[in-house]
Amino acid sequence: MGLRVILNRSQHEEKSISPSLCHIPAKDRPDCRQGKFVVYLPLLCLLLPILSGGAAQSAEKSVSDAEATIRQLLQKTCFDCHNDDLAEGRLNLQQLSWKLDDQRLRQRWIQVNDRIAAGEMPPDQNDLAQADREILLKALSHSLQTADAAEVALLGRGPLRRLTRDEYEQNLRDVLSLPHLDIRDLLPQDREQDHCNKVSEVLDMSRIQLDAYLDAADQALRQSVASGMEPRQQAHHRLPATRMFLTAQTYGGREAMFYAKDSQMVPLSGGDLARMRKENQHDPEMELAIFRSASWPYYGYPDVFRAREAGAYRIRFSARAVRQLRDFSLRPASHSIAMNFRARKRSGADVSGDVRATGDTFDIQPEADLYETTIRLKQNETFEYSLLGLPVPRAINPPNAPLYYDFPPMPDGGHPGVAFQWLEITGPLDSETWPPSSHQRLFGTLPIRVAEKGTLPVELISTQPEQDAKRLLRRFIQLAEREPTPEDVIKIYEQMVSDEIQSGTPLAEALLTGYTAFLCSGQFLFLPEPRADSSQRQYAVASRLSHFLGNTRPDTELIQLAEQGQLLDKKILTQQTRRLLVSESAENFVSNLTDHWLSLKDIRRDEPDSRLYPEYRFDDYLIESMAAETRAFVTAMFEENLPVTALVDADFVFVNDRLARHYGLPPVSGSQIRKVSLPDESLYGGLLTQAAILKVTANGTSTSPVIRGAWIMDRIMGDPPPPPPPAVPAVEPDIRGATTIRQQLALHTKDPACAACHARFDPVGFALEAFDIMGAFRTRYRSLAKGEKVTGIDRAGHDYTYYVAGPTDSRGQLLDGRSFQDIQELKQLLVAEPRQLARNLVQQLIVYATGTPVRFSDRPVVDAILNECQPQDYRTRDLLEAVVHSPIFLGSSLPQQASVQTD
Repeated sequence: MGLRVILNRSQHEEKSISPSLCHIPAKDRPDCRQGKFVVYLPLLCLLLPILSGGAAQSAEKSVSDAEATIRQLLQKTCFDCHNDDLAEGRLNLQQLSWKLDDQRLRQRWIQVNDRIAAGEMPPDQNDLAQADREILLKALSHSLQTADAAEVALLGRGPLRRLTRDEYEQNLRDVLSLPHLDIRDLLPQDREQDHCNKVSEVLDMSRIQLDAYLDAADQALRQSVASGMEPRQQAHHRLPATRMFLTAQTYGGREAMFYAKDSQMVPLSGGDLARMRKENQHDPEMELAIFRSASWPYYGYPDVFRAREAGAYRIRFSARAVRQLRDFSLRPASHSIAMNFRARKRSGADVSGDVRATGDTFDIQPEADLYETTIRLKQNETFEYSLLGLPVPRAINPPNAPLYYDFPPMPDGGHPGVAFQWLEITGPLDSETWPPSSHQRLFGTLPIRVAEKGTLPVELISTQPEQDAKRLLRRFIQLAEREPTPEDVIKIYEQMVSDEIQSGTPLAEALLTGYTAFLCSGQFLFLPEPRADSSQRQYAVASRLSHFLGNTRPDTELIQLAEQGQLLDKKILTQQTRRLLVSESAENFVSNLTDHWLSLKDIRRDEPDSRLYPEYRFDDYLIESMAAETRAFVTAMFEENLPVTALVDADFVFVNDRLARHYGLPPVSGSQIRKVSLPDESLYGGLLTQAAILKVTANGTSTSPVIRGAWIMDRIMGDPPPPPPPAVPAVEPDIRGATTIRQQLALHTKDPACAACHARFDPVGFALEAFDIMGAFRTRYRSLAKGEKVTGIDRAGHDYTYYVAGPTDSRGQLLDGRSFQDIQELKQLLVAEPRQLARNLVQQLIVYATGTPVRFSDRPVVDAILNECQPQDYRTRDLLEAVVHSPIFLGSSLPQQASVQTD
């Protein structure tokens, strides 16, 4: 019959299936098990995501007294500006309704509360006596706390959360035992909110999205099935040096690449190379020497290899790091050269299609040695040699003459590069056991034969297909489920598979129909909110913890603890949290957290302007190293349980050879990121001065104190600026060198309203003006017109000219009056506010872990977490563990009465 025929999607409107369906009280929900909804149940994600629970009791205490007190005090101090006539800031307090059960209105009153608590309103603090301020805040916070807590008790903290596409892919990888499954890009991109891609409110589900999930699940399942009766036959290629590169030379001429023997260039022509290959007469003592990176244009791949099938391929090769001297002779390099392989389609010199790093990164040493890795290729792909951090030739297009590519001048000591002696390719590599484990996850040990019908390469041998189908279906559901599946729901899948078999569909394909339905059901696509009154609470906590710290499903140990009812034991929960933090899956946690909270996903957003910063042209190695540094730093923060103040100021950095040069630190060897102690006077240490952070807060051409300052105050300090007023143009730094950015901002902020807001973040941004667009220290700006002329030839061989303009000025004064002279002094001012740093981190962890931003009723819990961790200097792992143990995370009852501490 086919899954899509069963779905009969044409009968449904193309509209979003709101996650807020989980907020419908049980008594008001439609009976989705009546009529044809029985068929649609696993697919439309409507029944299984719905949480149980009835209406909570409304608050007993009337808020009328509190409302009267609040309005009386507001009338004395606020109505003059926020009334029917003025409504400054588009806020009319006279008409603002006191219906706190309305979430939109409650959020407006929360903003009022927070501005008064921060001392921002009224603007003149003398207009509101301190005693009245305390009375007002107490009444406001109590009323808001009561109203918000009542909604949480009734509906839960937030809507049910759909898995992100990264989480869905990782879940399928683990369920199907396919660790390299790649279906992420088949799914629509997830929307973001609150610097996070896991916010329930924006992770909606539409018919089109469901269609994408069906396609992704179907492709994943088909990749799991055995490709034949036995593993694919492996091909083995051993390539001498003169078969390792497509051509006799590459763009950039002999200085970019040549063949050598006895450490001296052998001037092979294209005809010489073609003759060698035709006659299969290759000198085993010949070497292939490459001195450029694998940027466009490039022919750097073998002449005879193409992956006939997608899969893993083993690469072994012999190589040494060398220096090229002016007579085209080779000498041992003075340091290692980093390299990896890049998968790509065979094509011309133009890099086309999907080009991506694959396999390990090597540090090729000066002495010839053997290296081995496994790369993953798609069908018809090949691979190229990607030497990291080396020059790239430049295009020369003289008038009335052919285009050619030049190589940069030779530096002192010669051009660094790698000389290869030979290379072996073996693959595709299939599982040593057959059928592979992914196939066995689907069909157990049921025997197979070559398929005679259907679309799969093999079919299952069964004398009792109906009975085997039920057994295997239940087995698969048990493997894939994150909590027990009700018996009546299982029978729906059983009926679906049975209908397929009876219509003549082969057993294996019929089972895939049922498996696809389950993998696209609400039970699999959505994560339930833990609730204290739910029998499935232990499983919900297990799923929340595993998706928090690993972006994937609970492993066997977590599931067993949930089954035994032991996971909520405080000691066991702590042990499991620490176990997951040091597991392989923790890399997913750090990568996803930093991609969004710290914007690392934007690390390649803006190419450095080669007019002003020629030293950064084509330096992918530096950009990759930047992101690796920040991820290693965040990993260490949690693993080593460092104080939260290390986010701002630390006495160490994580660097490799390229970053050490970039930061002006003593040399280190190799591409491996490692922890390095800093001298006391260093400007580096902490997130603020990491190259990745400084790059994502610049635009590739210039830096802006506004952007950098607002980013730091928002992402690190948790004090985001309000949106700019409409029709106010952005400040673009003058790269012609006529005016300084400080002068421009002084003009921009002449309006007192602008000045008051900019005073919150501009000073922080000025401290970071000591760092350029890629995070290197500087004392003067660069321009294209004014200043001292600087000329030279960049790392790609291009002539450049820029001007060194006026000095940077890192001085500033914070809104509270504290002043600083440079980034070091600013760091000391910021680390003096550890509670604010800790609060921001806790709030970011809460939204990342639960899919719901911190609510007003959560604030006492956040304060309790901070109070608990304060004696140990707010250490980061302590903060994370306190979040995991909190009622916010565990779904237990929130405190109904608590004071809200403000900083």
